[in-house]
This record gives sequence, structure tokens and C-alpha cells, in this order.
Amino acid sequence: MTDLSLEDVNIEAIEPMITPAALKTQIPVTNAARATVLKGRQTIQNILDGTDKRLFVVIGPCSIHDLKAAHEYAGRLKTLAAELEDTLYIVMRVYFEKPRTTVGWKGLINDPDLNGTFNIEKGLSTARQLLLDLNEMGLPCATEALDPNTPQYMQDLISWSAIGARTTESQTHREMSSGLSSPVGFKNGTDGGMTVAVNAMKSVESGHSFLGLSADGQVSVIRSKGNPYAHVVLRGGNGSPNYDAASVEKAEAELAKAGKPDGKLMIDSSHANSNKDPSLQPMVIQNVGEQIVDGNKSIVSLMVESHLKAGNQNLGDDKSKLVYGQSITDGCISWEQTEDTLRALREQIREAIHQR
Repeated sequence: MTDLSLEDVNIEAIEPMITPAALKTQIPVTNAARATVLKGRQTIQNILDGTDKRLFVVIGPCSIHDLKAAHEYAGRLKTLAAELEDTLYIVMRVYFEKPRTTVGWKGLINDPDLNGTFNIEKGLSTARQLLLDLNEMGLPCATEALDPNTPQYMQDLISWSAIGARTTESQTHREMSSGLSSPVGFKNGTDGGMTVAVNAMKSVESGHSFLGLSADGQVSVIRSKGNPYAHVVLRGGNGSPNYDAASVEKAEAELAKAGKPDGKLMIDSSHANSNKDPSLQPMVIQNVGEQIVDGNKSIVSLMVESHLKAGNQNLGDDKSKLVYGQSITDGCISWEQTEDTLRALREQIREAIHQR
């Protein structure tokens, strides 16, 4: 029996949740979605292995808050992906969890109604249904694995996972990532240093034993085999970028020193790499393209924050005033900029990419 004078002193309530198995029964994977996920994971693995020479591009809103806008964006992206598929493999960024420096909206899973009611069970259901819809369209999906329990509810619909700069150093997230079924990218630390990301990549390749949630909702000892498709994401840090050729060369040297001379890199065109100015993302992407044309072989991926409309807006109290298709977290480039930037990148690197 709980002694309330000793335990749960600062707990207001404990609410039982639907189990991962039950949610998957309610929203099961279809054959079409399964095919998209398997193809997406295998393609990304092939790119990381170097047998597929294309770049994979994780692109989409900073966070998902409006399902209608997410579906419209996905429909446009699917068409663009087919146009560019000889050079770029497009994966939609479908982020549901947002780490906050202090407080703020924590994402669609935590607060799906955008009003502080924190109907997390509804958020999980909403997120899973969206992922199913997008995969049924044939569009592979990527997300950030933030809460260690969330992957049990939706990892079966994810082709690529990210671990953010704030959690790359976390042992909990490294252990969790060692058991993820998708390739996973570790961002460098918020200070711009590579050490934590390289250490994370090495840690994740090994098997771990750790506490976790089973499909039936039972707290269990999880024993992972290790994830061989962990890699590093360069996102800048301390207000300084690290996408330029000198920074990439330094990152390659650190990977080689860690025993990964063929380590692969993703460049995040947002965050410190664009000085948190979304309009600078195309410049970052063009520079990365120049490096590939000049013979770089370690850069195999890009991340881009993009939405229907450019910029961002505050959530505010009146949801009716929100601009449709515009981010409520970090700023994004517009759909028109997205098309122009990716088409230009394809033309820029098409010949060089197939000569790697």
C-alpha cells in the first residue's frame, strides 16, 4: 500500500493508459502501410551502407499540429518525391513530441487539443492514425523518439528516427535506440560538439538490458540486440553552424578516430546551421550540394523544416486565429521554397551522386 506521506507527494493524479497492443488492435497496420515502412527502412539502410547512392531527405513541418494541413502537405510531398526519386529519397518529417527548454506546447501526443488538457491517449491515437494514413499513401515517415514509451505505440510505422540534441547524451535514449527497428540519427550536442553523438552511435550499436514497456503495458526488462544503423546528424550549436566543408571534414576525422572511417552524416539545415532563420535553409542545402559535387562521400542525408506557409506563429489562446499551414513551433520554409530548393538540389548533384 502506498504511504502518501512518503510517495507521490508531488503527484496530482495517475491515469491508466491504453496499452500499445490495444492501440495497435484499434488502428492496425495495413498491407500497404507495411510495404511502405519496410521499403523505407531498407532504402535508408542501403543509402547508409552506400549501395544506394541517393540522398535521403527528411523534410516536413517542425511539428504536426493540424491534421488537415499535414495531409495536404503529404499529398504535395508525395508528388514531388516521385519527380525527384532518381536522386533524392524523400521521407516526411512527422514530429509529434517537442522538447522544451522550459515550458510550452509539448506536441500533438501530449496536448492534441492545443489547450493544456493533455489528453495523451487521444494524442497517441491521433498520431498513430496519421502515420497509418501517410504510409498508406506510400510516403515513409520520420519522427523524433523523445518519450521512451512512445515507440511502443508507433515505431511499426516509422522508417527513420531522430534523437535530439538535448537527449543524445541520455543513457535512457541510447538504450531505447539500441532496440528501435528503424535507422536512427543522433544530433550533435547543443554546444556543437561531436563527442556525445559519436559516443551515442557506438553505444547504440551494442545490445543493452533496460527497463521498458511491453506491448501489453507491463514494465519489463528489455534486452536489445543493438542497432547497426545509427549515425550522426550535424545541426550546429552555440549559435555556430557546422555544415561547411571544414566542419564536415572535422566530423569525418572524429568518426574515423572512433573507429568509424566510413561513418555517414546527415546535415540538419535548420537550428544553428541556419541561425534559426528558416529562410537560410536553402543556402545551407546549396552549400551541401557543392560539397557533394566536389567529391564528398560522407554526407548521405539532409533534414529540412518545411510547411505549406513560411515562418511560424504563436499558438495563443484563440485557435481560430491560427494561420492554416504555418508552424506553431520553429519556423519553416514555404511549400514554394521547398519545391524550388529540392529541384535545384537534384539538378546540382544528380551527376555527382551517381558517380560516388
